[in-house]
Amino acid sequence: MPARAISSGTLSFGLVSIPFKIYTAASAEGVKFHQLHDKCGNRIKYQVYCPTDDEVVERSSLIKGYEYAKGQYVKFEPDELKALEEEKTHNLEIVEFVPLESVDFVYVEKSYYLGPDKGGHKAYLLLSEAMRDTGRVALGNYVARGKSHLVLIRPYEKGLIMHQLFYENEVRNFDDIDLGDDVKFKPAETKMARQLIEQLSEDRFDQGEFRDEFRARVLEAVEEKVAGKEITTSSEASPAKVIDLFEALKASVEESQERSKRKLKPPKKATAKKRPA
Repeated sequence: MPARAISSGTLSFGLVSIPFKIYTAASAEGVKFHQLHDKCGNRIKYQVYCPTDDEVVERSSLIKGYEYAKGQYVKFEPDELKALEEEKTHNLEIVEFVPLESVDFVYVEKSYYLGPDKGGHKAYLLLSEAMRDTGRVALGNYVARGKSHLVLIRPYEKGLIMHQLFYENEVRNFDDIDLGDDVKFKPAETKMARQLIEQLSEDRFDQGEFRDEFRARVLEAVEEKVAGKEITTSSEASPAKVIDLFEALKASVEESQERSKRKLKPPKKATAKKRPA
């Protein structure tokens, strides 16, 4: 089944305009639970309550407010917020091209596939090929839901992908993270750590080797409950023990070596059974 576009627009840089369509690249498939009343088993409904007037408030009576000081708000009417929104143009304007390695992945918020719209096929492929040849990616602005978003466009597969980026003020500074005191490693520890990395290394990342184990267990439990079976729960894992770093690395390397031997070990040949005389 072909993918369905969620929006469309025009990508522009210089005097070049490329009509495009936007497709969802990925969506989370976590387990979703609902709040039920344990007495009757039906879903509950949430109400909006005002503690000052001690009453349930209708949704139509709500307005938005920005807290500029503790407990103090500036109120905004819907038409005031509407006037502050960006003009809806569906235009994606490329501002500059930069090397891909200069962009930190911590800024990536969401990803969307870009496909050519009617009349933009040739220019779309030309832009993709030119960025691939120059090793550059594009930074631009895209307006959606009344807000201008910073986006990155890069070659992907045979076309283009768009990453919606966080702004600088939305990403916390890593310098705020407490990394503890500086330590010096023994040569043996460094050697062992590198050896472990080499043994656990693969030529490429294969997403298909990984799956959401929690989601799989929940769905299995749902099937058991529907079938009227009793759910079995595993015992809680004991907390990890703090052991010597070198010993931990050594044990990890040995375990990895054993795992590799089991992978390479040829299967046993089936021996023919002797028939009774």
